[in-house]
Amino acid sequence: MTSVDKPTDQTVGDRPQDAHDAQQATQATQAKHARPAHDDGGGDPDTRALTQAALFDAFGGIRGTVETMVPGLLFVLIYTINKDLHMSAIAALAVALVLVAVRLARRDTVKHAFSGVFGVAFGVAFAMFTGNAKDFYLPGMIYGTGLGAAFFLSALVGYPLLGLLLGPVFRENLSWRTRNPGRKKAYTKASLAWGLVFLAKYAILFPLYWWADTEQLGWVLIALKLPPMVLAVYFTWIFLAKAPPPIDVFAEMEAAEAAEKAEEERKTGRSSPSGV
Repeated sequence: MTSVDKPTDQTVGDRPQDAHDAQQATQATQAKHARPAHDDGGGDPDTRALTQAALFDAFGGIRGTVETMVPGLLFVLIYTINKDLHMSAIAALAVALVLVAVRLARRDTVKHAFSGVFGVAFGVAFAMFTGNAKDFYLPGMIYGTGLGAAFFLSALVGYPLLGLLLGPVFRENLSWRTRNPGRKKAYTKASLAWGLVFLAKYAILFPLYWWADTEQLGWVLIALKLPPMVLAVYFTWIFLAKAPPPIDVFAEMEAAEAAEKAEEERKTGRSSPSGV
């Protein structure tokens, strides 16, 4: 087993002070980032703050969610007024590109804005191809349904998708699967919550796609954009804030490398001729 999965214990003994200091640093780092899995962490303010920051980073926060709403809102607003598919589609795509340009100009992260552009572009292309304005929403609805199913099924098979997504953000990678069962349980619950929220949302929208007109579908979709996301993020925060803290595998690797370097320096010092 690698040092990332289970750091090895080393005795200090009579090693020189620098090696001793490195060992103490290793132990301190492990104590900080590898707390026992049975610690619930629920009352730890640092854990709650870390969870909140990671969730905002992963999902783009309120701003990122609002930016994904604006193109669809503009599309349905213009189409409601003049029933012009081409003008509505072009306006939606244009505003999505403007939002990306603004983020680039401010040197903000653009991953969420780019995902919004791709989603709008697929919707515009599909609606233009079929000539049906409702098809602007269909690619996003299919994607959302598939994502909800992926969240749900991944939790059932023991690889909760939320853990795969947030593991790198928390600097724990996949350590939660084998070394932190409390966090695996939390990721499983959160992934089930995301799956249920997404599937319930699209169980409402698909009947509207088949039976309602474009304006009705568009306004209901806009209304259901933010609340389900907020609900899913809230459940995720609740589950993870009460879970054991993440094991920082990067800090463990750095500490192990420092201890190994100190050990090599100790051996080199012992092998050097006396008086040199």
